[in-house]
Amino acid sequence: MLKQEIQKYLEKEEDAASIQLFREEKEYAEKNGLLKEGVSVAERHPSERFKEAYIERGDKETENFLGEESAEFLSQPIRYFKENKNEFMYLETKWFDIVGVDAVSFEMDDVFGTYDVMLGLRFPKKYGNAINSYLESQINGEDAKFDLMFDANEGIWNLNFALNGLEGFSEELTIDEAYRLIYALLFNLADRMEQGE
Repeated sequence: MLKQEIQKYLEKEEDAASIQLFREEKEYAEKNGLLKEGVSVAERHPSERFKEAYIERGDKETENFLGEESAEFLSQPIRYFKENKNEFMYLETKWFDIVGVDAVSFEMDDVFGTYDVMLGLRFPKKYGNAINSYLESQINGEDAKFDLMFDANEGIWNLNFALNGLEGFSEELTIDEAYRLIYALLFNLADRMEQGE
């Protein structure tokens, strides 16, 4: 799945003599021989990944729409959600399609005080044990919690986890940096599932 999505992305760029990719996609394409001979690849700055994302804020209790945000919203520290505990954010981007995710929501958990990430993984049900194993190896520490449940009606894995348990987490992260950590976790998960681990 990951390989197909990256190939699809590269095909859109196939006439270009130079392609710009983010580190994860660039390393994957090189490792798997997906780049055409003679095409130069420049690495895009990580802060550009979510510049074209659709972002909205909502009320956690009512799920009412509070507003659509520009990419500028992502430059705020994640503490924003500690100060606005009634809010959650929803982010949609073409980059999540590559890793088999539609969108990712983010909020502060009222009970545990952790920064929670919620999403749906488009992986077959048979990958359940492998997904669980991967998440157990990546989400660590005293805030290491996650819930993974298959929704047969939707055909997706509903995943909720505490960002606090990821390596690289800090309350000083910006929202953009937090989403980059999330994306790296999801990219590596998709890579592992494709390898059959």
